Amino acid sequence: MTLSRRRILALIGGGTILAAGASVASIVTRRPRTADLPWIIAGLDPEPRRRALSFALLAPNPHNRQPWLVDLREPDVVTLYADPERRLPHTDPFGRQITIGLGCFLETMRIAASHGGYRVEIAAFPDGEAATGLDARPVARAVFVADTAVAPDPLFSRIPHRRSNKDPFDTTRPVPQDVLADLQAAVRTARFAGSVVKADIADWRVRTREALRIEIETPHTYKESVDLFRIGHAEVDANPDGIDFSGPLFEMLAATGLMTRQSVMDPSSQAFKAGLDAVYANADTAMGHIWLVTDGNNRKDQIAVGADWVRVN
Repeated sequence: MTLSRRRILALIGGGTILAAGASVASIVTRRPRTADLPWIIAGLDPEPRRRALSFALLAPNPHNRQPWLVDLREPDVVTLYADPERRLPHTDPFGRQITIGLGCFLETMRIAASHGGYRVEIAAFPDGEAATGLDARPVARAVFVADTAVAPDPLFSRIPHRRSNKDPFDTTRPVPQDVLADLQAAVRTARFAGSVVKADIADWRVRTREALRIEIETPHTYKESVDLFRIGHAEVDANPDGIDFSGPLFEMLAATGLMTRQSVMDPSSQAFKAGLDAVYANADTAMGHIWLVTDGNNRKDQIAVGADWVRVN
């Protein structure tokens, strides 16, 4: 079961694009029912911009906040804004991660549009950008241009299958070295590097676990994450954003009252320990690591590296 969910994409000026969005024995086997709908209905809208957007909202983004807000009132144009209600003031105080996520959104939209015969001309931060954080100005203005010569991006077929894995990896399956070259070929602007060497894997596992520990043991950053926990299938369906804790173990903990937002804030509780184990299991079993480096760190750099990241992903 994917840990990434999507909600309804709100449109400025009205309208929406649909998105994500017993006995104990039966409870623990339940899955979210409506949160998978975006993957089922993506591409059904005949209007070119809406069709591309139905794929774009499947893009990865920090804490699955889905921080996108779009304006379609100008013909053939998508104007993208950062939704002020979906920022992360504690874990992402400068809006860097949110901006990278919006870059992922724009690139996924562009890829999808190429398969509808449209070229998308994207101008990032056309009205300028704030020195820190994100303000009310548009993040991007994207013009859709019908173009029979546009080359359909081959990554389009992978959009419905992309996932941000939060489960443990299979440590019996080494990652072949040539995979890194394949991933690097997808990058357009950033500097790509990575390693699947055993010693490097061990080192990066330690670094990743330590980064997670710091965030979890810092009360205000951890609470921001806990507030976005979706515990059990019912919460995932009700709010298909945030951090998914569904599946047999968490359905059982939720059904018996052992896992609540209050209990996971208590380091001595079983719920806290189970959540921590689940987070660490992903980092501790990684079989390779990659990274993208930009020469600068302004908003346009962040949009560009978001585009690269979703292509690699």
